[in-house]
Amino acid sequence: MTVETSNDRRALVVDDAPTVRLYHGEILRSAGFSVDEAGNGLEALELALSARYDLLVVDVNMPQMDGYELVRRLRAEEPGLDCPIVTISTEADDSDAETAYRAGANLYLVKPVAPGLLEQVASLLTTPLPAPWSLT
Repeated sequence: MTVETSNDRRALVVDDAPTVRLYHGEILRSAGFSVDEAGNGLEALELALSARYDLLVVDVNMPQMDGYELVRRLRAEEPGLDCPIVTISTEADDSDAETAYRAGANLYLVKPVAPGLLEQVASLLTTPLPAPWSLT
C-alpha cells in the first residue's frame, strides 16, 4: 500500500500486478493526481471507506475480492460514495463491461490502456462542470 497526499485530486489504483499499478499510477501522477495503491479488493475497500478519493481505477481480475465485487460493495456500503470508478480488464467481451456497469462502475476499459486515454478519462470524470449560469 502506497499513500501520498501532495495534490488536490486523489486517485486509488487497484491491481494485483505491481507493474500495472505503477503504470496506471504514473499516468495519473503525471496528470496531477495524488495516487494511493492497493494490491487487492479487500485492501482497496478499506482504503476507499476511510479516505476521500476523486477517482478509483480498479482491475477486474484480482484474488481475494475481484473488481466487480469491490465496486458492488463500495456502492452498497457507502451510498454517498459518488466518485467515479473506472474498471480495467483484459476481458473484452460486452458481457464483462455489462457486469461492471451493473456493479456500479462508471466506465469499463480494456487493457492495455493508452496513457493519453487514461489521462483524458480521469480529467473528464473529475473535472467539475461549469455552473449553468456561467455558460452565457
